[in-house]
Amino acid sequence: MSKVLNDKPVAVVTGGARGIGLEIGQWFLRHGRRVVLLDRDAAALDAATTEFGQNPDVLILNCDVSRPEDVERAVATVRSTFGRADSLVNNAGVAVFKPVLQTSFAEWRDVMSTNLDGAFLCSQLFAPLLLEQQGAAIVNIASISALRASTLRVAYGTSKAALVHLTRQLAVELGDAGVRVNTVCPGPVETEMAKLVHSVAIRSDYYDAIPQGRYGTVEEIANAVGFLCSAEASFINGQFIAVDGGFDAAGVGLPTLRRTQAQAA
Repeated sequence: MSKVLNDKPVAVVTGGARGIGLEIGQWFLRHGRRVVLLDRDAAALDAATTEFGQNPDVLILNCDVSRPEDVERAVATVRSTFGRADSLVNNAGVAVFKPVLQTSFAEWRDVMSTNLDGAFLCSQLFAPLLLEQQGAAIVNIASISALRASTLRVAYGTSKAALVHLTRQLAVELGDAGVRVNTVCPGPVETEMAKLVHSVAIRSDYYDAIPQGRYGTVEEIANAVGFLCSAEASFINGQFIAVDGGFDAAGVGLPTLRRTQAQAA
């Protein structure tokens, strides 16, 4: 039977060849969906291809989401291969960790072109496929940096804050047509990237500021994304969920509280 005639739902995940994106793809597979993984990292694409082998429910494509022609090609391939798309997860993202005065305009534009332009392009170009399905959904992966400022993240944080508002814009227009759009804002997550860029001091700072006292896992982010794409979230539209262990809720004083409680124990 042709894949196009298969009525199993399809989820498209950008930045899907590693880390959070890969785990989101695996979540969808475990829950009975076919999966399209888009990524521009050749090494990660090769590794994902090896991992999934010849699984007919997985389509892996080289796609730079900041390039309209790449996204257009991906949409055409998804349509011809699977014939539908039911969920789109805009997870692809890049970061530059530099002080404001040392961040070049080229670095700023590189971050914006992937994190913001890419989500816009994918949402706009995949929308016709999504609109053909009942209960379709888009989930944008922003960051806790969209909700509160941090050092060294002027481009990254601004791009993610803009992504939260893009979500609301899309939710109004696409929601009116039948496609829900929401955002997940992860706090610090145990990924290979975090291990590379988070020093011991930074990790200690996060532990001090997160009420649950730890990093999140990729599985926890995927669970939130999966919920927002499911029928159980059918009346949730235009919202963001901070999956951050309480980081966004916390102000000053948490380390002092912990010390006081430890001394009283």
